[in-house]
Amino acid sequence: MNYDLIIVGMGPVGATAANLAGQWGLKTLVLDKSDTIYQNPRAMGFDQEAMRTFDNIGLADAIEPHVMPYRASHYINHEGQPIKRIEAAKAPYALGWAPNYVFSQPPLERALRENIQFFGNVDVRLGCEVQEVSEDNGVSRVRLLCKDGSTEELTSTYVLACDGGTSAIRTRLQLQMEDLAFDEPWLVVDVLLKDGAGAGLPDTNVQYCDTERPSTFVVGPGRHRRWEFMINPGETPADIVRTESIQQLISRWLSADEYEIWRASTYRFHALILERWRVGNLLFMGDAAHMTPPFLAQGMCQGIRDAMNLIWKLALVRRGQAAPTLLDSYQVERIPHVRRTTEVAKEFGQTICERDPERARERDERLMAEMRANPGGTVRQSLIPGLVAGFIDRQAPAGELFPQPRVINCLGEENLLDRFTGQQFRVVMAESFDRPDELVAQLERRLVERTLPITLVRLTSEDPQEEHQYRELDDLLSDWMTKQGCRVLLVRPDHYVYGGARTLEEAVALFERCLEGLGV
Repeated sequence: MNYDLIIVGMGPVGATAANLAGQWGLKTLVLDKSDTIYQNPRAMGFDQEAMRTFDNIGLADAIEPHVMPYRASHYINHEGQPIKRIEAAKAPYALGWAPNYVFSQPPLERALRENIQFFGNVDVRLGCEVQEVSEDNGVSRVRLLCKDGSTEELTSTYVLACDGGTSAIRTRLQLQMEDLAFDEPWLVVDVLLKDGAGAGLPDTNVQYCDTERPSTFVVGPGRHRRWEFMINPGETPADIVRTESIQQLISRWLSADEYEIWRASTYRFHALILERWRVGNLLFMGDAAHMTPPFLAQGMCQGIRDAMNLIWKLALVRRGQAAPTLLDSYQVERIPHVRRTTEVAKEFGQTICERDPERARERDERLMAEMRANPGGTVRQSLIPGLVAGFIDRQAPAGELFPQPRVINCLGEENLLDRFTGQQFRVVMAESFDRPDELVAQLERRLVERTLPITLVRLTSEDPQEEHQYRELDDLLSDWMTKQGCRVLLVRPDHYVYGGARTLEEAVALFERCLEGLGV
């Protein structure tokens, strides 16, 4: 067999999956039919989970020049009145990173691809088109059409279809997608401001909930700004994408000599979810598995979560540290999360896209009443769910994201906790847990015949003296554990909490249930 894993598609989601596969030691091949990255921006926003993933990969410093924190979103009606505000959570940040970011996609993709070269277990082949994926007795076969016109067949245990919203692999298998009933035509325009231009532009993101022409303005990094315009009845994509049409649309904010058009494309914004994410050893990820309207900036984030959820499971199964049934939890966990996030994005889109004047007036009255009741606005992160089923324990805080504090270790080094522990199972003990040595002994006894990637985190308010001891700088994690009523946490490699416990006996039972869930 040639590979453990073949990834089809090397957009940001496929490239992220390849980096994670490299870290987890999977012998991997990444394929893409294009020789180069797409040079124009497409996705423009990602959140704290995605940034945590990029940092885990080792890319935080490399992408810093092309990223900046996402600004608040203000919703304005056709009379210029504010009707809704979406704010970002304030520091200290729950996951160690700002809640949301805007970014330039081409440099991010370059950084992801360049990082792959550091993994000797990951191969990349560009300019190759996948013609067929089949499976026989647990062996996946991928037939390629190569640059020179020849064909080649490669084998692997698993195949990931990351080949986008028009996924040829999904289409050939005639897999069905659930339609969440959102289908709207939009024009997306990215511009680069010329020197000295743009002083009069909004300093935050704005959703113009105008019945005549719903539109969106986004502040990007550096000189990058984006407008999105709903295409009106009677307009054609070919007409509205013309330079003169774009200049007319943007003239409300800028004159044509104040910017250069970087990219202009028309889209139909959809809300779709694949019904089957796994067919044997073929699994779907990113836009091949779901499409999300852009109004919550979660499209790419959904795919990054897919990669974080799945790659460690594939690695454990491939090593014999988990049963193949663990892979069934991928769809079980991801579909409810994707559906809820997509529904929220759809609700935002319906708010923005309302064209009927009477319904828009009712919308404005309702949203203004909500603003009066909640003058601080909605915190964007409160809209993103946790896990509700799958490989998690039975009660809270199972399925919640594990907070990430800044800590100091026993060598006096200060950093984010992930940078000390990496992506492993983590057993986290609060300082108030009074039987840490007994718990460690119990865990070691149960792991004597296993080689699970697992590490300890023991919180202390004093200067750490021993390995695995950490002192928090802001009590972020300690306060969260107190609020959750836990003294021990078991955390998965993708930073979701498997479960929590208060006593030694509960902690041992929790660990037993985790091992049982792994199935070996």
